[in-house]
Amino acid sequence: MNDTGRLSASLTLLQSIDHSDQMENVMRQICKLFSLKHMTFLVVRAGTASTQYPYYCTTYPKLWAATYVAENFFDIDPVIDILRWSRLPVDWSALDSGRSRQFFDEARLSDVGSHGMTIPLRGPHGERCLFSVSSDHSRADWSLLKTSSTPELSIISHLLHEKVLSALDLATGRPWRALSPRERQCLEHIAAGFIPKQIAAKLSISESSVRLYLRSARRKLDAKTSHQAVARASFCEMINI
Repeated sequence: MNDTGRLSASLTLLQSIDHSDQMENVMRQICKLFSLKHMTFLVVRAGTASTQYPYYCTTYPKLWAATYVAENFFDIDPVIDILRWSRLPVDWSALDSGRSRQFFDEARLSDVGSHGMTIPLRGPHGERCLFSVSSDHSRADWSLLKTSSTPELSIISHLLHEKVLSALDLATGRPWRALSPRERQCLEHIAAGFIPKQIAAKLSISESSVRLYLRSARRKLDAKTSHQAVARASFCEMINI
């Protein structure tokens, strides 16, 4: 399946979720689409109005997930600390050193995966979440997979975030402003993997106009990035992907 196809299939799977019990199965299907080993979503801080902590959905082996919670690995997992210092995806190799090495060695022995990446997410009411994927590919193949899939996985992480907020009853319920036809087109092309310059050529408009439409769409959807705007527009069924 090509890149556009696997993203569209993933978003369709996520949109089909109407109960939290369905999340693990959907995540497993998305892992297959991207040739990933595991996928997990962790709510590190659920916001001021919620008492549900921790909340997670994962495809990790049951024993590892149970041990993680029972031993309170939240306090020693270096991935958790990503929220403090990064807003961008972080490869686990950047964390696998010194005191962190034993933790990652235990994770690998528990079949979590040889390589991984985490995307930090921040919600509208103080939620702090982490979306992680792992792989057993060779280092070279993992590097290629990460490069080719990070933009799509970012969109997926934001839509999964919306679904999890809904499952925890943390969704804002805010009536987002309607998107204009051009704003919808630009977001749909972003979802398809195009950059503003390419979108401008496809729509026969200037690149500055494309950036203006994307900025306007982000503002209407209260999104920090275009990927988050795509996810939120997809969640609200404002665009077709």
